[in-house]
Amino acid sequence: MSSRSKSSNPRVKPRFVAMLIYPGVMAMDVYGPLEAFAAANSVAGAPLYRLAIVSMTGKPVETSLGVPIMPSIAASAIKEKVDTLLIAGGLGQEQASKDRRLLSWVQAAKGRARRCGSICTGAFILAAAGLLDGKRATTHWAKAADLSQLYPTINVEAENIFIRDGHVYTSAGVTAGIDLALGLIEEDHGRTLALRVARALVVYLKRTGGQSQFSNHLQAQFAASPPVRLAQEWALENLSADLGIPALAAKAHMSERNFRRAFTEETGESPRDFVERIRFDAARILFEESHLPVQVVAARCGFPTIDGLRRAFARRLGVTPQEYRQRFRSAEADDTAPAAAGI
Repeated sequence: MSSRSKSSNPRVKPRFVAMLIYPGVMAMDVYGPLEAFAAANSVAGAPLYRLAIVSMTGKPVETSLGVPIMPSIAASAIKEKVDTLLIAGGLGQEQASKDRRLLSWVQAAKGRARRCGSICTGAFILAAAGLLDGKRATTHWAKAADLSQLYPTINVEAENIFIRDGHVYTSAGVTAGIDLALGLIEEDHGRTLALRVARALVVYLKRTGGQSQFSNHLQAQFAASPPVRLAQEWALENLSADLGIPALAAKAHMSERNFRRAFTEETGESPRDFVERIRFDAARILFEESHLPVQVVAARCGFPTIDGLRRAFARRLGVTPQEYRQRFRSAEADDTAPAAAGI
């Protein structure tokens, strides 16, 4: 998302952000993004956003925690234009996706909203309302295949943290809703405010939308056994070192044969696949956040050759490193770094 938006202006009318909830909604999907918008108000010292939690009836809504949320307004009571309509995810989305009254309201509200989006499995409700037809979208990685199967007209991109397609936004699981909110704040009021909000929340400014939701920490699948886990953690901290099976087995104090077997059984992937993946993820972040030449990125991330790095990108994403950098490089890198060397 662009950082070249207007700076925040205290005299600008607050943007109305409405979060739709339903029985079985996940509380964090609701409160996480809204807290980011609230923090923007606090940090800016001005009411940049006016927030509302919306339910169909206006009555308390049971969450997946078993603790109810008290909405601030009933859907039918909203008569004004909505700036940002968000739909939270949760286990109750399956039933909500069949609620014709709710879907009709979402369809009508979309016509009055400048933009709309979903957090996690809230994408299923957007899809059921027809708002994702022919669009790129994401959701929680564990539900991506279901979304694609149920709604074949949607181009589901399972790895992305969040996606913007026109005026419709979708985000991945739970905390990605905060990433999305920070991205929207950056769109509205610039990168500086978004950075200040992120610091106030003690989170990263925002993970680039195109970044994989399968980050090293999410997808590493650390083994339960200390020896294998020790080798994994050492590999993450020493990407440019020799990460062949003999070296990793030695770190785990295991024979190569036992290490290979234990690693695959506990993580579901081979040591070789694990090593390529963590190196690839590190390279992707460097391409997003810096202008380092490809040969430097390859060396830092442990790829023996530039061709090896290019093959990894082609195999995993179907693009070259240059194409990836052009599409997903962070605004901070664009604003502060010198021109990139050719890739």
